[in-house]
Amino acid sequence: MVLSSITDGIARSIEGAAASVSEALFEPVVRLGVTGLSRAGKTVFITGLVANLLNRGRMPQLQAEAGGRIEAVWLQPQPDLTLPRFDYEGHLAALTGDAPRWPDSTRAVSELRLSFRVRPEGWLSGLTGPRVVHLDIVDYPGEWLLDLALLDKSYADWSEEVLARLAKRAEGAAFLATARAEDGALPFVEGRAKELAALFTAYLGGARQAGWADCTPGRFLLPGDLAGSPALTFAPLPKPGDMPRGCLWREMERRFEGYKAQVVQPFFRAHFARIDRQIVLADVLGAIHRGPQALEDLRRVMADVLGAFRPGRNGWLTALLGGKRVERILFAATKADHLHHTQHGALTAIMEAMLREAKDRAEFAGALTAAMSLAGFRATVEETVTREGRVLDCVTGRLEDGRVVAMYPGRLPEDPARLLSPARQGAERWLEAEFGMMSFAPPLRMAVKPGDGPPHIRLDRAVEFLIGDRL
Repeated sequence: MVLSSITDGIARSIEGAAASVSEALFEPVVRLGVTGLSRAGKTVFITGLVANLLNRGRMPQLQAEAGGRIEAVWLQPQPDLTLPRFDYEGHLAALTGDAPRWPDSTRAVSELRLSFRVRPEGWLSGLTGPRVVHLDIVDYPGEWLLDLALLDKSYADWSEEVLARLAKRAEGAAFLATARAEDGALPFVEGRAKELAALFTAYLGGARQAGWADCTPGRFLLPGDLAGSPALTFAPLPKPGDMPRGCLWREMERRFEGYKAQVVQPFFRAHFARIDRQIVLADVLGAIHRGPQALEDLRRVMADVLGAFRPGRNGWLTALLGGKRVERILFAATKADHLHHTQHGALTAIMEAMLREAKDRAEFAGALTAAMSLAGFRATVEETVTREGRVLDCVTGRLEDGRVVAMYPGRLPEDPARLLSPARQGAERWLEAEFGMMSFAPPLRMAVKPGDGPPHIRLDRAVEFLIGDRL
């Protein structure tokens, strides 16, 4: 096994070196990882991103486009023949058809390649012709990213953390009562393990539905061909005082370690370790609406995400030696179209404060990170209304039942500490204000001029941060 691991590592290094030299000398490739935490709208974001890169009339902050250096952008077959293609055309049709709807969420890794023909700038512009830069967009579930944090945890530590978290959540009451009543020192019985795993999976489904961000292990919710396997048949249990051989707790520990070795690590090697740039989408507004505990949960998950990345700069020698690092990471608060633009600054400030605290907690350094508020596909228009003598900056949109309504969600504080401090201190609810949310549907009969993509908020700034230096 040791020899096999060494051989596998050497092979990957040689493949990485060959790919790096080829990309550097001919047509460079940037691999952009896109993932979203609970209810962040990842599929909608990618669809809006691709549509606005193909039709760049609404992308003035993308400097290569503003300078007229992007001559063309087109879709290509994705290079990895083993991955599904991201269904861009189908998702765009769902958003812009006669009966527009939000597309179904993607539940596995998918990929899409965009190719840019770009004219060089500066003194090289007169010496060389246009070059081609490929952007590989890799879409993967946020739960799989969070699984990387499990690699540094023992089964005992993970169980203790999860059970402590469940004590504060209504969705976890049924499983928690069962787990605490279980005697892990008893002999292992497969049927009992399946019952515990099924009950824990039911909790994870309820937690995701409720909007909690830390729904791991991720493959319990997206099992694929692992459904029913021992790698997905375990659950957190209190550590018993006595742990004889063959007991339930020891077998659960063995399966937890197997999940890390057989599921999480292969995903890291096959996909995550090859990412150059990364965007992590988060529904910050939804977390604020659900209350302080949800916001603190999101902040803690952001720290886990940062801890999972291998920071640093992708110099050619580093890549040649197989030490690839993620160079830029953007944390984006989605659904900015649920707020009037006068509140976008406050939403961005909250995301920046959460990122700063997460960086401190994760002891993170190396990669360039940023926070932003955006909307990949704008579903509302802004409106100012007067209610009881008060002038309110609202957004107006269509609900799922067809009604068009104006929403004023409340006023976000200018100082993020007004939210983050009570969240960190374990407050049950906001004392000073309530923040409302509505679920808007895509707009009907959206008029888009030739050369324009769908309406969005700050997609151009996001693209400029993520890949502008490579264009």
